[in-house]
Amino acid sequence: SRSLVITSGEKSFETAQGEKVTLPCTFETSEEDRGPLDIEWVLIPADSQKKEQIIIMYDVDRIYDNYYPPLDGRMQFTKSDPRAGDGSLDILNLKAADTGTYQCRVKKAPGVQSQKMQLTVLVKPARTKCSIEGSQEIGKDVTLKCTSQEGSPLLSYDWSRVSGTRDLPTTSTQNKNTGELLLKNASKEYSGTYHCVASNRVGTDECSVELNVTPPINTAGIIAGAIIGTLLGLSVLAFLVFCCCKKHREKKYEKEVHHDIREDVPPPKSRCSTARSYIGSKRSSLGSMSPSNMEGYTKTPYSQVPSEDFERSPGQNPAFAPSKVAAPNLSRMGAVPVMIPAQSKDGSIV
Repeated sequence: SRSLVITSGEKSFETAQGEKVTLPCTFETSEEDRGPLDIEWVLIPADSQKKEQIIIMYDVDRIYDNYYPPLDGRMQFTKSDPRAGDGSLDILNLKAADTGTYQCRVKKAPGVQSQKMQLTVLVKPARTKCSIEGSQEIGKDVTLKCTSQEGSPLLSYDWSRVSGTRDLPTTSTQNKNTGELLLKNASKEYSGTYHCVASNRVGTDECSVELNVTPPINTAGIIAGAIIGTLLGLSVLAFLVFCCCKKHREKKYEKEVHHDIREDVPPPKSRCSTARSYIGSKRSSLGSMSPSNMEGYTKTPYSQVPSEDFERSPGQNPAFAPSKVAAPNLSRMGAVPVMIPAQSKDGSIV
């Protein structure tokens, strides 16, 4: 066992996600090591209660690389023929989950040797965003923030000014761990473009933000204008609602009047019945006259009889004999005889 020796000495590796890493495993054999060459790469879990996982193997001139699905298609021996003394392992397109302890075991009987190494896959800073917190008014405190959405710890942030004097304001204070840049009592001269660089051991990322310090805003005028505008809007809305309601009521009233049937109103009298009523009333007044009231009686001319049309069609005229009304004997009373109108067969007055 003393004859076989692993010569690779590096035992710790830090590589960025997405890149390639080579885990070295070079060895030397002696004349005593005459058995078949056997090389195994094993992933040792962080939990000691779990079993080791073989990920790739070289045995009797054959390579077996289908033991560990998470690395399927992303690993290979560095040399196509490890018998030359190089059993190093290449892992491609690294992922954060590839972080762990790897062990190379080389056996060529009677020699047996193994070596562990630690692989740490780091994530570069990415999707870094710059923002401004606080009011950008003269005399106010303003905070510039820089944050990376991705990146392995420990991340460091560094602010700089890329416009104007290029120097940070004298009142500024920055925290490289949190990425905050505090500008106290901001003035007009603080305006400009600020640049932030986020970094860790495997990469960097950056972003910029524009700061524009302005005089204070007249908030009272803005509030008053908003109130006045709101009141005007409500007034217009109320007026429109009133007009719509009024128009709706008018349409409803017109519809009801147009379709309403008055059943409590009697039908209008016909012209013939109206004339007959008039003549009957005249006869009653003449028949009740006495010598005492005849003096005040004035003959009513026929022209003042109501102008209703008394004529009927021949089919509608009733067959009756003309009524003769005898005038009372008024000569004895010393009164003037009065002619009483009578109705003929055709309905005319004689």
